[in-house]
Amino acid sequence: MNPHTTEVTPRKAQTSAAQAAARGLAVAGAALFAAGLAVAAAHYRSEAGAALRWVGIGIFVPYALRRRSLLVWTFFAMVLGTELGVETPHFAAQTRFLGDIFLRLIRMIVAPLIFGGLVTGIAGHGELRGVGRVALKAVIFFEAVTSLGIFLGAIAINLSGAGWGITLPAAAGLAVAAPAAHASWQDAVLNIFPENIAQAVAQNQVLQVAVFALLFGVALAMLPAQRRAPLVNVLQALTDVMFKMTRIVMYMAPVAAGAALAYTVGSMGFATLLPLAKLVGTYYVALGVFVLLVLAPVLFLARIPLGKFCAAVGEPAAIGFATTASEAALPLAMERMEEFGVPRWIVSFVIPTGYSFNMTGSSLYLSMASIFAAQAAGMHLTVGEQLLMVFTLMLTSKGVAGVPRSVLVVLLATASSFHIPLTAIMIILGVDTLMDMGRTAMNVIGNCMASAVVARWEGQGPGTRNGPGTIPRAFIES
Repeated sequence: MNPHTTEVTPRKAQTSAAQAAARGLAVAGAALFAAGLAVAAAHYRSEAGAALRWVGIGIFVPYALRRRSLLVWTFFAMVLGTELGVETPHFAAQTRFLGDIFLRLIRMIVAPLIFGGLVTGIAGHGELRGVGRVALKAVIFFEAVTSLGIFLGAIAINLSGAGWGITLPAAAGLAVAAPAAHASWQDAVLNIFPENIAQAVAQNQVLQVAVFALLFGVALAMLPAQRRAPLVNVLQALTDVMFKMTRIVMYMAPVAAGAALAYTVGSMGFATLLPLAKLVGTYYVALGVFVLLVLAPVLFLARIPLGKFCAAVGEPAAIGFATTASEAALPLAMERMEEFGVPRWIVSFVIPTGYSFNMTGSSLYLSMASIFAAQAAGMHLTVGEQLLMVFTLMLTSKGVAGVPRSVLVVLLATASSFHIPLTAIMIILGVDTLMDMGRTAMNVIGNCMASAVVARWEGQGPGTRNGPGTIPRAFIES
């Protein structure tokens, strides 16, 4: 018998017990903080609410300091940012520039990261034949999942009836420009292809950059090996540098997340949100149902380990939740899914494409918000009219950019087609940021899941014999 065996097990047990106790205290601190927010919503700036929040923060601090985890630090920064918004709303409303700096740094990384990863995956690993197959499977998956989200949103808002009884504000107080005319499906297809790659990069057209990289990679793969090798090596080094730069920029993620929450709470406050609380609650319940009834079964059928997948998407989803911008989480999402075992070329193609075709959380939001606005306007839509609205949203939601609240443009355009008053749409703006957090996080999760499922579909995903499938020990322990 190994003499050290009897010593290792008790140490592991003590470590596990200490970690469980620390997590329990963290959960207790978060619960106290949430209770303090509830008191603040009912009795603004009450001493009882402030005391509960600060006790919760104090309990959470030791856990945050001991854990070297971006997810924990981001969550803690969000807690501090919320408290800053409650206590000093005027100062908190001026912190938005920190989040804007973070978004600029992310946009700086996205285009070269996608270009290098996709080109080297196709030209450097002989994946030329698999590109069309992966593209078809990705589009089928995107369409199926987003369609389910749209139908689920419509069902949820009909069950809750959150819009009935809402009093609309006077139309004179809402000078809103009429939405632009519907873009035809031909225009949507045309917008996929770049006219000028420099312009596509400058305008942050992620899908256009991906299409250019795809064509560039295919052309490069058609060259003889000796002629393409030098450029492939340069682009491989470029991609590696971009991933390293992503890690550097992500050190600012907790600060950006805290600043984003501080700005949101400081500029909006809680008192103005209470009349629309039922809509927000319905949306988040629907998101939970969507995860249980759609995402979890898909992961199970694809034989993707649920626990490890949750660990992989936790940090990107938290960044998307706090910043309400899917693009802010894109570089980290690509890095985490590659570490999870998805081949780089699949990650570089599927995730950017999903930013235009797999807006999972946005699809659920669009159907819910449209029917809510109709209810608030006193319009009793028939089942046929609701189905027509749903199918319209299935078309108009494609190509929505992954930037904050751009989905409102689609919502306004669709509502005008069904003669829903703009005032009924504009009242949603009061809580749109709170809902945007959830839908952005769900968009990030859906795109990450799409890359893993498509990879498994190709026999190259995590856990397969043909794919990477192994997760670095440091990643699992983090």
